[in-house]
Amino acid sequence: MNKRKLNWLIIGLICVTFAKAQVKTQLDAVTQDKIVCGEQQPESENSQTGAFEDTYAGYLFAYFTGNNVDREAVRYAVSYDGYNYYALNENRPVIDSKKISSTGGVRDPHILRGQDGRTFYMVLTDMTASKGWDSNRAMVLLKSSDLIHWTSSIINIQQKYSGQEDLKRVWAPQTIFDPEAGKYMVYWSMKHGDGPDIIYYAYTNEQFTGLEGEPEPLFLPQNGKSCIDGDIILKDGLFYMFYKTEGHGNGIKLATTRSLTSGQWTEHDDYKQQTADAVEGSGVFKRIGSDKYILMYDVYGKGKYQFTESYDLENFRVIDHEISMDFHPRHGSIIPITQPELDGLLKKWGKPGKTGPAISNPVLKGFFADPDVLYSHKTDKYYIYPTSDGYTGWSGTYFKTFSSDDLTEWKDEGIILDLNTDVSWADRNAWAPCIIEKKTPDGYKYYYYFTAAQKIGVAVADDPAGPFTDSGKPLIDFRPQGVRGGQEIDPEVFCDPVTGKNYLYWGNGYMAVAELNDDMISIRKNTVKVMTPDNTFREAIHVFFRNGTYYFLWSEDDTRSENYRVRYAMAKSPAGPLTIPEDNLILSKKPEEGIYGTGHNSTVKRPGKDEWYIVYHRFYRPDGIRMGEAAGYHREVCIDKMNFRADGTIIPVVPTP
Repeated sequence: MNKRKLNWLIIGLICVTFAKAQVKTQLDAVTQDKIVCGEQQPESENSQTGAFEDTYAGYLFAYFTGNNVDREAVRYAVSYDGYNYYALNENRPVIDSKKISSTGGVRDPHILRGQDGRTFYMVLTDMTASKGWDSNRAMVLLKSSDLIHWTSSIINIQQKYSGQEDLKRVWAPQTIFDPEAGKYMVYWSMKHGDGPDIIYYAYTNEQFTGLEGEPEPLFLPQNGKSCIDGDIILKDGLFYMFYKTEGHGNGIKLATTRSLTSGQWTEHDDYKQQTADAVEGSGVFKRIGSDKYILMYDVYGKGKYQFTESYDLENFRVIDHEISMDFHPRHGSIIPITQPELDGLLKKWGKPGKTGPAISNPVLKGFFADPDVLYSHKTDKYYIYPTSDGYTGWSGTYFKTFSSDDLTEWKDEGIILDLNTDVSWADRNAWAPCIIEKKTPDGYKYYYYFTAAQKIGVAVADDPAGPFTDSGKPLIDFRPQGVRGGQEIDPEVFCDPVTGKNYLYWGNGYMAVAELNDDMISIRKNTVKVMTPDNTFREAIHVFFRNGTYYFLWSEDDTRSENYRVRYAMAKSPAGPLTIPEDNLILSKKPEEGIYGTGHNSTVKRPGKDEWYIVYHRFYRPDGIRMGEAAGYHREVCIDKMNFRADGTIIPVVPTP
C-alpha cells in the first residue's frame, strides 16, 4: 500500500470514529474548562481585538473582484461604521499579483492583525480561474507593518511535501493565532484525487515566510463530505468555525471547539446563511464598541455579498438594507483599523469617490462660518445653515441655507432671512444660527434661532429652505443671574429624545440653558441655568445624544486665532452635570495641511445608522493664515467623519483638506 492510500485509509477511520469522539468531548468538558479558566485561557479573538479596540476608528475590507486574471488581485475598501464601504484606489489592485504569485493571480485575501497590534499577516490563494478550478497547488504568505508595504513568500504544497502527487487544489487559506501553541496557524482546504475537500492546518515559522511540519487535518465533518472556506473566530473561550459544505448543499455551517488541534468539534446541524442562493467565502468580524458580530458571505451566483448580524454567533438576521458598497467584492475579509492606519491608507490611495464619506473640503463655495446642520425627514435632505462671512467685523446682515442629498454636493437655496427686511428689532451682525425640525399634525414646522445685534431671535417656517418669519422680538436679550461679561450669542436648540423636552443653549464667555415652552418661541425663565464647562469654554455650544449619553461640544479661544478648536464634555441629562474626559480636545489645526482655526461646529447622524459627521469652519485655505485678524471673518465650511471609542468617548477628528 502506497503512502497516499494509507493516508486516505487513516482519514476514513477518523471520519468513522468522529461521532465517538464527540461523546468524549462531553466527558472532557470539565478538563477543558479548567484550561480555559486557568493560566492557559485563550485571549479574545485575534487577542489584540480586545486590547486595541478603543483605538479603532474604522474597518478595512480586502477582497478580489472576479474570475479572470485582471480581477484576481487584492483590492481595498474602507468603512467608518462597518456598514458602508468605499473602494480605495478607484477599485484597482493595491498589490501586483504577478509579483507575489506563481500563477499571476491571487484570490480570497485574509488579513490578520498580529498579537503585537502592529504587524499584519495576509494569506492568499495562488490561483487564476482561467487555468481551471483544479489547477493550483500554492498559497501566498505576506507580512506588513502598515497594510501598504508587504513582503511575500509562495508556499507550493506539492513541491514542499512528499506524497502530494494527486493534489488537485489548495484553496482559501486563513490565519489565526493559536494560544495553546503560541504560534500562528494557517488553515486551508485541499482536495486529493477523487476525495473530498478537507480543511488542513500547519503552523508558520517565526518570520511568516514558510510552514513548519506536515499539514494535518484540522476539521473532518462527521458526514465525510467536502468542506472549504473555513473562517474561525474566538468568542468567550470557544472557537467558532464557519465553513462551506462544498458540493453538498453549498451552504455555510458552523462547528465549534475549545482547542483548535484537538479534533473535537461540535457540529451544528443548521445552515447559517440567510438565503436560498448558493454562497461561499464567509467572513465574520466583531463591530467596534459593540457585542454585535457581522457574518458576511459571497452570494457568488448573483455577484453580491449578504451581511447578517448576531450576538451569539448562532442566530443571524439579514441586514442588507443597512449595507452599501460602491464596488462588487468577491471572497474577502474585514478587520478593524486605527485612525493613523486609515489615514495612511487614504494618503497612499486617495480618498474614496463621491459616494464615500471622505468629503472634499470646503463643502460650500464662498465664505461662510458657524454652520448648523439638519437632516430633514420632510425632504430626506441635509441642510447647512451658516453665518454669511467675508464681511469686515462680522457685519453680515442675512442668512442663507444650502441643501444636499449626500453631504457632498450642496445647492444654494438662497437667502432665508434678511435683517434689513425681515427683522424689526435688529439690523446688524447676523451670526451663528441653529434650527430644529418639529413634526406637527399638519406636517412640519422649522424653528430657526439666530443671533442679531448680540441678541437671540427665532423665526418659523413650514419648509427647511424657508422663507422664515421672525417672531417680532428677541428671545434672549438678557444675561443670566450671576454672569458678568460675555455676549448673548450662539444659540443651540436640542430636543431630548428621552423626555421630549426642548432646550435652548447660548452664550459667549459663559454657557446657559433654558427649557423652551411648547410654542418653541419662548422660554421658561425659571429654568435658566448656567453650566459653563470650564475655563476653556469660549462659545458655540453644540449638543447631541448617542447611546444614552449627552455630548456637549464647544469652541475654545477666539475665532480669529489659528488655535480656535473644539472640546467636549459628556452627561447623563441635558442639564448636566458635565463630565469632562481627560483628553477632550477633538478638533484642532493641522499646520502641515495648511488647516487653521477649526471650530464652531455642529454634528449630523446619517438616518438609521450610527454614522456621524462634524460640520465646522476653518480659516480660508490656503491664504487665511496670512490675513491676520481678517482670517476670523474669511472662513469656510468643512465636514469630516467623527468616530467613537468603545467607551463612548470621541476619537479626535483629523481635519481633511
